[in-house]
Amino acid sequence: MKHKHGDEVDGWLIIDKPQGMGSTQVVGKTRYLLQAKKNGHTGTLDPFATGVLPIAFGEATKLVPFVTDGKKEYEFTLKWGEKTDTGDTEGEVIARCDKVPNHDEIIAALPHFIGKITQVPPVYSAIKINGQPAYKLARKGENVEIKPREVEIYALELLEEMPDSARFRVECSKGTYIRTLGKDIAEYLGTLGYLTALRRTKCGNFDLKSKILLDSLEKIEYVENRRQLLLPLETSLRDIAEIAVTAEDAKKLSMGQGISPKNYSVSAQENLAAAEFDDCLIALVQIGEKKISPIRVFNQFKKGNKDVDQ
Repeated sequence: MKHKHGDEVDGWLIIDKPQGMGSTQVVGKTRYLLQAKKNGHTGTLDPFATGVLPIAFGEATKLVPFVTDGKKEYEFTLKWGEKTDTGDTEGEVIARCDKVPNHDEIIAALPHFIGKITQVPPVYSAIKINGQPAYKLARKGENVEIKPREVEIYALELLEEMPDSARFRVECSKGTYIRTLGKDIAEYLGTLGYLTALRRTKCGNFDLKSKILLDSLEKIEYVENRRQLLLPLETSLRDIAEIAVTAEDAKKLSMGQGISPKNYSVSAQENLAAAEFDDCLIALVQIGEKKISPIRVFNQFKKGNKDVDQ
């Protein structure tokens, strides 16, 4: 999101999103609090959910797809014996069942949901149908038909059991609907279920260790002190190779030009890498046998990095 007013501010802010607030609202609030010109979020969290919501500022918005495409981790509480029309506490109870699965049944069911699985996303979701979000059509009472999609569950474990519910942790691919996962687990166990809590604990490389509450951010008196909480652009790229380039090659990359791989110990098998100069991210590059080519160029190093222009 761009705004007429505000300063050029670059970096990541990891918000612990509160319940009852949408992702877009958090973007607007943080842009105001940091008096920034441009920011955006990665991986929507709707008002029901809480947890890790990475907010990208300035040049970090160029890295949003790399975070959005990464793995996610959630903790969720599944209440047994009832089903709501939304799959969570926001909806109306539409069916009931007496069965509460026992510990052994739950443990035996979990492997069935690990790996590549097929889900039918809920009708109360932001998936577009003929240009309209599904949840808007559903609220109008229209018949909404959503096609199944394949997602991947990397890990699924039982964390805690209560008399009528259970808490789980799941690591999954992007596009996974946790409400649907909860409903499907319940149905596999011969009962019904809906989510009473949903918290994202990880999004790409970001987790709760780096998070800050919006309330805490508001209590910081000066804008400059709030901006000090920003994480560097490269924080989101811990899993890819790094290349420390020369000042001359940094300048070439910043102008969109390729550089020779001869001076760098890189392998074409690594494919993607982060090119840095003087601890500053210059570009994301594609590594080829004959050329290292920029695919995303960042302007932050030009701000105060005089060596590049010498």
